[in-house]
Amino acid sequence: MSKNVNSEFAERSHLLHRGVILERLTIAWNMAEALIAIVAGIMAGSIALVGFGLDSTIETVSAVTLYRRLKAELAGASEKDVERHERRALFIVGTTFFVLSVYILYEAATVLVKRIPPESSIVGICLATASLIVMPALAWAKIKVGTELGSRALIGDAKETFVCAYLSLALLVGLGLNALLGWWWADPAAALIMLPFIIHEGREALEEAQSSDR
Repeated sequence: MSKNVNSEFAERSHLLHRGVILERLTIAWNMAEALIAIVAGIMAGSIALVGFGLDSTIETVSAVTLYRRLKAELAGASEKDVERHERRALFIVGTTFFVLSVYILYEAATVLVKRIPPESSIVGICLATASLIVMPALAWAKIKVGTELGSRALIGDAKETFVCAYLSLALLVGLGLNALLGWWWADPAAALIMLPFIIHEGREALEEAQSSDR
């Protein structure tokens, strides 16, 4: 029996370490992405790029929250404390989903009303392409670890990472369609399509955080 308990403990510790590493990578990537996108966006006069950087900032908050939740369990927090950290992480992740949806709605509406075409930026294109490679890989890895740990908060954070990858794709598609066909509205339209998913995930995370607290 003790061997099984020790084996389960070792396996969970291994998963927690993997989760911590994934969140560290997410934080480092998002911070660098935010800085590069905002600076490049200001220089190019690109609302889409500046917005992309702000999106990365929002996702950094989610990643930091999950990092602290995983570190708390690794440090030997009690089961009650771990549950408290999980609920807090779920609440913050759910909140960042709604903040992200407000940002997308505002930016898309601004672009559509003012008919602002996406500004071309080599740095922005390279950054969005790199994000399309890095973010899905991080998201799938976090979903795997989150599922094995039974952490809804980590799975929610992974889905937010997928949102970042989708917005990278929307940015690239918008730039391409505007250049080829003059479809300046493609980027905000693609972002708006994602809104129902983002709001649904945010609502689910908040409801679960509240139900777990009862």
